[in-house]
Amino acid sequence: MQNFDNLINGEWRAGASYSPNTNPSNLEDVLGHYAQGDAVQVDEAVAAATAAFPGWATGSVQARSDALDKIGNEILARKEELGTLLAREEGKTRAEGIGEATRAGHIFKFFAGECLRLSGEVVPSVRPGIGVEITREPVGVVGLITPWNFPIAIPAWKIAPALAFGNCVVLKPADLVPGCAWALAEIISRSGIPAGVFNLVMGRGSVIGNALVDHPGIHAISFTGSVGVGRGIAVACATKGKKVQLEMGGKNPQVVLDDADLNQAVELSVQSAFYSTGQRCTASSRLIVTDGIYPKFIEAMKARMAKIKVGDALAQGTDIGPVSSESQLRQDLDYIEIGQGEGATLAAGGDRLKLATEGFYMTPALFSESVASMRINKEEIFGPVASVIRVKNYEEALATANDTEFGLSAGIATTSLKYATHFKRHSQAGMVMVNLPTAGVDYHVPFGGRKGSSYGPREQGRYAQEFFTVVKTAYTLA
Repeated sequence: MQNFDNLINGEWRAGASYSPNTNPSNLEDVLGHYAQGDAVQVDEAVAAATAAFPGWATGSVQARSDALDKIGNEILARKEELGTLLAREEGKTRAEGIGEATRAGHIFKFFAGECLRLSGEVVPSVRPGIGVEITREPVGVVGLITPWNFPIAIPAWKIAPALAFGNCVVLKPADLVPGCAWALAEIISRSGIPAGVFNLVMGRGSVIGNALVDHPGIHAISFTGSVGVGRGIAVACATKGKKVQLEMGGKNPQVVLDDADLNQAVELSVQSAFYSTGQRCTASSRLIVTDGIYPKFIEAMKARMAKIKVGDALAQGTDIGPVSSESQLRQDLDYIEIGQGEGATLAAGGDRLKLATEGFYMTPALFSESVASMRINKEEIFGPVASVIRVKNYEEALATANDTEFGLSAGIATTSLKYATHFKRHSQAGMVMVNLPTAGVDYHVPFGGRKGSSYGPREQGRYAQEFFTVVKTAYTLA
């Protein structure tokens, strides 16, 4: 079985130990053993990044652009291979994995262009004879901590802008899914980027993540993950004066009004709630449905869910793969018991499945007769579990949608321009979808939420410069 090492200062370095990377569709399929780093390796990676930073920050923007474009081209050329790897280690279907790999390639190519589009301002001073220039410069050495649910796209959308704007990077991917991050690091290592500019240190969050957050040589932390961990990082970074960017939880609403196209509303609700096994921070787990369409919606959802094929992520015809891990599966099943205990009706699904290969399989679950105050409607489950909340009208639907500590994504299904326009303005979410699934955003536009979902500048698109650069104001006496 192959060992996969960490990348530090352009060299592959053995870990303090190794951990198996297991396929959640088939627990007998081990992809390899991946390095478990330690605080010493974090020190070495930060030292390498610190040494490389002056040359990278002030070097040729064309060289940066060429390197990022080369990375993007190789990802796109290998998208089927990388998508298959992603499906094996995380449990997304192979089609979704290929789509995610494709997105990662496009992200790198987009930021290859952003290298050349970074601009500043020249403005007059209020004092005669003095010129003022406003420019953007890289932050320094950044620590990137990424989650398991998008194991190539999220590392890409953090790494690419960090490098494009002249920063040096230490990446810590999720311990559950190191394979895609390692493959990405291997591609980056052959792109022409100087040694030390990009470093990969795999391992436990409690070891590698904490070491990055606490390290005095790290100037900024970009984190995507759980609310509890994110809030701890925010406190630690504030204490140490580090720049911080957090993407955390979601409890996203999908509103369905009486005037909605029923088939469209059901399809986008199924896509939002259950595809990618519901393991997307933008997934809709609260389906808020008005009285007039409620009975028909429940029956149509049950009929549509009966057609969903749960199976091996690599198998032809699979709609939904396994849950990512045993602990996540246990959490999903626990919430089904919680919902029933609270008085909600389990209208469909929610069963553990035994298939040809041993894996973490369950059927998507739908609760009806739930109320907004239930735990299943307040807490992020992060699995293929959704509940329907019945409301009287649009006004109650909007109030219920906003009644959450989170604010990442929100959707509405309606044929009314009036309600669609009002919802876009009054939804307390960072991203709003009209007659579209709540999950799924383009790579060239900002990603992020409000309230407890996000903290700090937006990710992706040209807005990424807000986090990965600092503004400098320079005066010159003519």
